[in-house]
Formats: sequence, structure tokens, C-alpha cells
Amino acid sequence: MKVYGIIPARMASTRFPGKPMESILGIPMIGHVYYRSRFSELLDEVYVATCDQVIFDYITGIGGKAVMTLDSHERCTDRTAEALLKIESEKRERADIVVMIQGDEPMIIPQMIDDAVKPILEDEDVLITNLAGELKDETEHDDPNEVKVVMDQSMNALYFSREPIPSRKKFTGDLPPVYKQVCIIPFRRDFLIEFNRMKPTPLEIVESVDMLRILEHGYKIRVIPTDNRTYSVDTEQDRNRVEELMINDTLISQYHS
Repeated sequence: MKVYGIIPARMASTRFPGKPMESILGIPMIGHVYYRSRFSELLDEVYVATCDQVIFDYITGIGGKAVMTLDSHERCTDRTAEALLKIESEKRERADIVVMIQGDEPMIIPQMIDDAVKPILEDEDVLITNLAGELKDETEHDDPNEVKVVMDQSMNALYFSREPIPSRKKFTGDLPPVYKQVCIIPFRRDFLIEFNRMKPTPLEIVESVDMLRILEHGYKIRVIPTDNRTYSVDTEQDRNRVEELMINDTLISQYHS
């Protein structure tokens, strides 16, 4: 099966403009995500999808692969789908699985990508998976930049929210593990295309979480827990925290090997 990794990235972030090119230990954040994604054993190709020339030039300048997309996309999935169709046209082959890897996850490790892809390889009924990491404290649980997810007994997503779910307000005991979405999202190729044809749904709009469109249309999302500690970068404070945590990161020395 052909498995493509596509990293959507744009400079016009509302919360942290220009963040893909912000330096983390001397390397633009998008560079960390690209280099680390290439180490995945299950990805046949890795591309950055962007509407910004500065990102395109940086990725191609380090020997990477980039695709220019429209600047009108509001959702990462739309940008990913456009890039996919362009890649398939150029390569004259279809992908089987498309892994959307957010460009603001510089701490990802290759095993996380592989772990997220395997359920689709192993079970033909799985259309999409989401990686999820355990939240460590109440500050993370309350952070609206962290998308929380709750699952059923079969590890399928029940709901996503930027609010703290499950609620602590009326429960006095210890909560079960609380998870956040880690934006490594593999789709079956045709389901990605189908998803982008679906109309946006009310809860998706309210929560600003596009995975809710899938749940509201009656499909299942398999959630894959990961023990790896990662933080996305949505603010300058996040960038500083991630830079400090990555000081002793062993993958960085392998970027150019």
C-alpha cells in the first residue's frame, strides 16, 4: 500500500502568525516536522503542502518535497486533499493512505506516525485514526488550544472539544485518563476525499474541530493512545516550552544523516 505523509502549513496562523518558520533550536519549526516525519518506516513519501512561497522555498532548499496550494483553504484537510491530488497527478499513481501531520507538532517521533497508521493497515473497516496523548495536569485540561477527546470502550471517539472533557465540576474522585488530540491523522485516501465533500456540521463549527464533522455524519474515528510526550506550538509561550524540552532531543542530530 502507498502511504503518503502530507504536512499542511501556512504563515497566516491567527494565534501565532508566521509560526512554521519560527526557530526552534536554530531550525524552523516546519523543518523539525518534515525531518522527523521522514524517519517513519511506513511513509513512502513526505510532502509539505503550503500556500506560502517562503515555506515552499525553505523545504525545497533542504532537499525536501513541497506542493503549492491555494491560499483560500480554511481547513488543513482541504489543503491536504488538494496537495494529494496534485501529487497523484504528477506521480501518476494513487495513494492508499494519507497521513495528515500538523506542521506545529515539532516534537513528534517517527513511531507515533507508524502507530497511527497500523490500525488502517490491519483492519479494512478503519477509515481514519487519531493519535491521542494523555493530559498531564489541570492547566492542560483547561487550555482551549488543546483539543480534548473522549472515547468509548472500543477506543472509538465519542466527542472532541476545546472545553475540559470529561468535566471535573461535579466529580470529586480521580478522573480516568484524560486525552488530547495529537494531530497525526491517517485517512484512507478515498475517505479523505469524501470528508472534504461533506458539508461542515453544527458541532464542528461550534467547537472549531473538524473531526466532529466525521462523527456527526455517523462515521467512526479510531483513537490510538500514545505515551510519547508532545506539545503543539500555538503561541510564543508554547515555542519557548518546546524549545526547552527539545534541547537534549536525539533525533535532531540525525536530520542530515
